[in-house]
Amino acid sequence: MGRFLVVVPPLTGHVNPTVAVGHALASRGHEVAWVGYPTAIGRLLPSGATLLPLDETPLAQAGEVRARADSARGLLAFKQLWEDFFVPLARWMRPGVDAAAERYRPDVMWVDQQAFAGALVARQRELTWATSATTSARLADSLIELPKVQTWVEGQWAALEREAGLPAVPEPDLSPRRVILFSTEALAGTGRFPPQTAFVGPALEGREDATPFAFESMGARPRLLVSLGTVNSERGAPLYRVLREALGGQAVHVIVAAPPEQVGQAVANFQVQPRIPQLRVLPHVDAVLCHGGHNTVCEALAYGLPLVVMPIRDDQPVIAEQVVKAGVGLRLRFGRTRPDELRAAVNRVLTEPSFRAAAARVQDSFRAAGGARAAADALEALL
Repeated sequence: MGRFLVVVPPLTGHVNPTVAVGHALASRGHEVAWVGYPTAIGRLLPSGATLLPLDETPLAQAGEVRARADSARGLLAFKQLWEDFFVPLARWMRPGVDAAAERYRPDVMWVDQQAFAGALVARQRELTWATSATTSARLADSLIELPKVQTWVEGQWAALEREAGLPAVPEPDLSPRRVILFSTEALAGTGRFPPQTAFVGPALEGREDATPFAFESMGARPRLLVSLGTVNSERGAPLYRVLREALGGQAVHVIVAAPPEQVGQAVANFQVQPRIPQLRVLPHVDAVLCHGGHNTVCEALAYGLPLVVMPIRDDQPVIAEQVVKAGVGLRLRFGRTRPDELRAAVNRVLTEPSFRAAAARVQDSFRAAGGARAAADALEALL
């Protein structure tokens, strides 16, 4: 049996898939441990999970960093995210990840694509490692049309490698042995993915979420779930104003995952809750309106649900484009969509059969890909 060390950043969407895969590995008799910040990821791990905690002192700066990136747009936001979050996070995490590897002695390190410290430590210690890719945007060469930006990113990485005493290598954030991507070609397309990519689809099994939800309050169908994810919800006030005007009083039950004070005045056909047990709610709805976050998109499609996506930042425009190309939904402009445009888009995905048919095709591809089981197979093959 093997020992697997999972290195994750303090980002919910990056931790959740590893929980399902960790559960699959543990069920086969392997030992699995996570290394990360306990306040950020502890509540996401299953009861009894082994967590090797990192010192959280530097993490206090992360909220300020995200706030600055939130206020920026386009390439400026991308640059700030790298300079103020990804690169410092690698520096903050590396000593603790190295200590965890020394203590745990893993056979395989499984490193999130944005937990750069894990890749550096694995290379320093010459350990077998794999990449956990919770979004396909990076793997699809989303910067290939922006060579100056690509060169700048490579410079950021080269600095981290020098600090770790490592030579610069191509694509240092991607394991040369195996990259586990939680999507399929039916959604992500058949573009320029590294040959070591394993398309496993979303890994949803084994996640515990006891968040209360008033299922008995759900109105008659059709039902729409609205979610901007855990990071973007605070930016939703402009959308929620348009949403109330577009769908208030309409023949659709709207479930909104957001603080009620952000959504504003109560609407009879709206059910608003700060946090919802999303995987338990999805089987009961007919479509999803979201920000284009990879996890939310894939979770919706795992239940065959069509989408309206309104990307805000980061990889979300890339994922939104995948949604449109796959025929599983429509894309609108965040902050610049009129109520009538939003109403029309929601009505289309609820009533036009082509969207649900395309979503069913992607759903079938997810089932065939294997999810957590296939990811566990790929990791076991590295032993």
